Amino acid sequence: MFPSEFEYKRAESVEEAITLLAEQEGQTEILAGGHSLLPTMKSGLASPDVVVDIGGIDDLYGVDRGDDVVEIRALTSYSTVAGDDTLHDAIPAVTQAAEAIGDVQVRNRGTVGGNLAHADPASDLPAAVLAADATLHAEGPDGHRTISADDFFTGLYGTTLDEGELLTAVEVPTHDIGTYVKKPSPSSGYAMVGVAVVIEFENGVVDAARIAATGAVDHAMRLPVVEEELVGTTLDEDDISAAAAHATDEIEAFELMDDNQASAEYRSTLLEVYTEQAVSGVADRSGTAP
Repeated sequence: MFPSEFEYKRAESVEEAITLLAEQEGQTEILAGGHSLLPTMKSGLASPDVVVDIGGIDDLYGVDRGDDVVEIRALTSYSTVAGDDTLHDAIPAVTQAAEAIGDVQVRNRGTVGGNLAHADPASDLPAAVLAADATLHAEGPDGHRTISADDFFTGLYGTTLDEGELLTAVEVPTHDIGTYVKKPSPSSGYAMVGVAVVIEFENGVVDAARIAATGAVDHAMRLPVVEEELVGTTLDEDDISAAAAHATDEIEAFELMDDNQASAEYRSTLLEVYTEQAVSGVADRSGTAP
């Protein structure tokens, strides 16, 4: 199916993109890598009057590595993140999520910022940035704004980005011990359920844990009860199994996704299984596993 006619605008700077977004009438969409927008336009789910292409904004490409934080600019491709060995050591939960996306062609063209702004409920990166306690940066008519990943995802394809705002970067605190695992859909590769885990240890005991899931409900979410259950443990098999059993504690049955990929009941089971698998992966990486 061909998309409806639209007016095409190309921005050469963040400032020009914000101006173009403010000037347009009717529905306006931002084109980054195109792997979210173009399929929805071809299917008729999106019919923008104007498309603003930000792909020519050089300042939105690249990665800055610091000792305590990694800044990934919005137009950086998944393959750039997944293919950088230094990032695998610095932000493993995020790099593993980037590796899990689509295929080589998708990873070469899709962008980190486009993925997060689109907020697909079955996408991989949202869970990883939640678990990693990331901060997102946005620019809009009122200037610069920072948004905690905990506050960013609000519902089905929903975020706290305001109208006319542009996601410009995501800052990820470095974390030695983190992982991401998922049960992919056999047809699309999206996550039926995916779980990201970042854990801090002190003297072999869990001092803090952040665990987030995607694919289970209509947006990426933290699993606070599992986090609380893990603190103070040494991540032996019994600790992990007992904590993972709480994965659905704060999810009502009606909130679980139920579609032709997986039933709500099956997703509930997957969420416990993949939470256990992800935490076990962290235990293996940390050397705490028996």
